[in-house]
Amino acid sequence: METFKNALENFTGHSWKNFSTIDNFILWIHRSVDASALGIFRFCFGLLMLVDIAEERGGSDLDVRYFDENICQFPLFPFIKPLSVPKMGAVYTIMWLGAIGIMLGYKFKLSCLMYSVCFWYILLLNKATWNNHSYLFGLCGFLFFISDADKAFSLNSWIHSSSANNQQVPYWNYFLIKYQFFILYFIAGLKKLSTEWLSGYAMTNLGHHWIFSPFRIFFSVQLTELLFIHWFAAIFDTSIAFFMIWETSRKYVLPIMMSFHLMNSRLFEIGMFPWVCLAQVQLFYPNNWMKSFKKRSQEKETTLCDRPVTFKEKIRTILIISYCGLQLFLPYSHFITKGYNNWTNGLYGYSWDMMISSYDTIATSIKIVDNSNSKTHFLEPYAFTEYDRWTKYADMAKQYAHCISDKLTNTLDNNPLESGNISIYFDVWCSMNRRFQQRVFHPSEDLLKAEWSPFQETQWVLPLLDQFNYMRPKIEQMAVNVYGWNNYSDALFIADFPGLTLENFISLDLENVTISVLEGQIEVGNINQTLGSLTAGESVKIKSGQTHFVKTVSTTPSTFMYTYINRTMMSLGTTITTPNDISIPNINLFEEMKERFYNYKKFLYNIGNSILFLIYKVPMPLRVRDIK
Repeated sequence: METFKNALENFTGHSWKNFSTIDNFILWIHRSVDASALGIFRFCFGLLMLVDIAEERGGSDLDVRYFDENICQFPLFPFIKPLSVPKMGAVYTIMWLGAIGIMLGYKFKLSCLMYSVCFWYILLLNKATWNNHSYLFGLCGFLFFISDADKAFSLNSWIHSSSANNQQVPYWNYFLIKYQFFILYFIAGLKKLSTEWLSGYAMTNLGHHWIFSPFRIFFSVQLTELLFIHWFAAIFDTSIAFFMIWETSRKYVLPIMMSFHLMNSRLFEIGMFPWVCLAQVQLFYPNNWMKSFKKRSQEKETTLCDRPVTFKEKIRTILIISYCGLQLFLPYSHFITKGYNNWTNGLYGYSWDMMISSYDTIATSIKIVDNSNSKTHFLEPYAFTEYDRWTKYADMAKQYAHCISDKLTNTLDNNPLESGNISIYFDVWCSMNRRFQQRVFHPSEDLLKAEWSPFQETQWVLPLLDQFNYMRPKIEQMAVNVYGWNNYSDALFIADFPGLTLENFISLDLENVTISVLEGQIEVGNINQTLGSLTAGESVKIKSGQTHFVKTVSTTPSTFMYTYINRTMMSLGTTITTPNDISIPNINLFEEMKERFYNYKKFLYNIGNSILFLIYKVPMPLRVRDIK
């Protein structure tokens, strides 16, 4: 037992006595500590949120986002609705002023309230805009609201001429924020300790990124992705918080932690998230790390006062523990929120699962049937939204279908539909983590009538065909063989369910189109004839410029592949290229800052016009969204 006590004290830097009894723990968590490090994090957080509001929160495009009545929103709760553009501009203004107040530590409680309420309203208004751990900023705003983070490096402390003795906060102010980031890393690491992630299938094509060019000198792209993207990320997330807590290892892992977040800022478009993580790194150091060594040595952790615990402290400790327990529970609450379970579990953005899967969507079809005359219409899939997350999540697909129905039957002029009695069907083909392309939703389910509940499994979401996981190495090798034919050859791998039919039009751009069956049995035909019934190992040629049908007639799902040559690219003598080659370094900080300043100019322009309209009724110049 004595060895364990010594190990705990050495690891955490805190005396075992602090945890030996409940009262001691309560006194320990309520002891006064220097507020300096918390003040620095508060300032950095407020500054970063000023950037976030204009960019990730959509402030620079709020006129486009909320002006067009034909844009669909995806609120978490149906009663949350967007306001008019001028009023939304006022909401952004309040949030912006709140972020300034947080940064400067002025009117601190009010500033936190202004920022947090507006942030959560905008966040909950549209799930389609959620990014990597977007919720974290809202939680930090809440944690600042209940803290005294304005005691140091703030206008409040300057105005009230706070002495050094008054620049103290109860330790739980630090504890909650440090715990929030500990959970951020640790749970993300636990989520990555899965076969899917550790097998190297989650993050695709990142090995080509210029960030990893030094590693590609010694390793292949595939091995780089496996070792440095998948395995390293799993080890890093699971262990980094522990290494940062331990003073002995902290100085060794700090460069790794800094490099990790800087690399993420280049690899992914995740806004201010990596920068907020960098800002909180200093919280792992002593709370007064920025002071001289002499002053730090005078402020070492003191022995707990021998006094009784107050009732208020007991209640506060219960609330703190409850909050910590909630943060542990929510990432694993999928057995309750079953309606949000699709191919991955949980609500996107709060389940820590959002970065362990990559998607490749090749086809999306929206069919609308006018039940009054049985006429069929097809809608451009992104006519009412610029986001594509609805193609993979049942809750958002349901919302989008109802939004489409509302727009088509109530708001559009020259409407081809003769009545409001319509049915809407989605047919989405997608691959997750290098699997076969397969359907996401059942194509014969009318989403206007389909049942969905946050607490029940969604029956019309088709299951992920995990039984074909073993074939992923095989199809990758087959694809490589096809690519080797010439610079214009390609392959597409499909899996479908028994009884379902794939309808596919082959463009005249393609030639030598062949369907080859890998497993199961299919029937292939076109409007005029049946081309044949095929089983594993058999193939059939398909004519270009025609629509053909592929029906799975076996009792088990079928898998097959298309191989083809792009005739147009061959005639032009060009090969498929990526518009932005990720293998070429793009560290143009000047251009990046120029873009940020431009976004901020648009944001200030938007909120300025909103205020002028609300106060003086000055007409607002508004832009119109371009449809893809």
